Amino acid sequence: MQFKDYYEILGVEPSAGEAEIKGAYRRLARKYHPDVSKEPGAEEKFKAVNEAYEALRDPQKRAAYDQLRAQGYRPGDEVRPPGGVPPGAGGQDFDFEEIFAGGGPGGGFSDFFESLLGRRAHAGRRGAAPAGPTRARLAVPLSAVYAGSSVRIGVGGRTLDVKIPRGIRPGQAIRLAGQGGAGNDLLLEIEYAADPQFEVDGRNILYTLPVAPWEAALGATVSVPTLGGPVELKIPADSEAGRKLRLRGRGLPGTGGAPAGDQIVELEILAPRAHTAAQREAYARMREAFGDDWRRG
Repeated sequence: MQFKDYYEILGVEPSAGEAEIKGAYRRLARKYHPDVSKEPGAEEKFKAVNEAYEALRDPQKRAAYDQLRAQGYRPGDEVRPPGGVPPGAGGQDFDFEEIFAGGGPGGGFSDFFESLLGRRAHAGRRGAAPAGPTRARLAVPLSAVYAGSSVRIGVGGRTLDVKIPRGIRPGQAIRLAGQGGAGNDLLLEIEYAADPQFEVDGRNILYTLPVAPWEAALGATVSVPTLGGPVELKIPADSEAGRKLRLRGRGLPGTGGAPAGDQIVELEILAPRAHTAAQREAYARMREAFGDDWRRG
């Protein structure tokens, strides 16, 4: 397998903090998202950005990666998996620690990532069955949790389609009969994969919406992405940065009779860059109209 420089992929220094890494990920994931990007190779770049963020956002995974990187590997260098044992070698049992859903946005992780962070064989007596089911964590896209769709995963050289129950919560598990080591069950503990647009708070979905100053001041109706597709959101006049608007029922589905969550939209007021003389003149008129009064609220 070939080494990948995750810091280089995200465009951050190895000393970057959590907030900087998260910001770089969100910026690049939006830029290369297959649904919106028209750049050549956008889908592969999107997968690479997701892979890098999954490795660096978790302190334990990042520490494991930094340890390998400190050995002097550079992009393209051949790297042996941890322990020097390639996956599936010698008929050994498997101890899968981390599995990621592939086949769509948020998935499709490389052999390097899988080998580095735990998808590898462990030493053991040939033919000896584990005491219980093989346990793993499965990071699934929020879109699959919302829709209750299937995701495709690779397990020990095999490809499996896993049906994700609608609204499943982190920490809950899916059992796949006979798909674990030595024919035992595979128990998948669910976690949510990082998403370039949305964050999760319980069953609520959090989304930051950039709006122009005039939209915030005068009010507007804009299209907002949700897990169920875009919806129209009315921005009240005289809105300020940080104002939160609620889209009821647009969060993650409820289970066991619980109601669905909401989508909370936080407004972020951005001033567009002036590209023409007319646009600069418009800003000049705004400066004359407001003076310094706006600083006093």
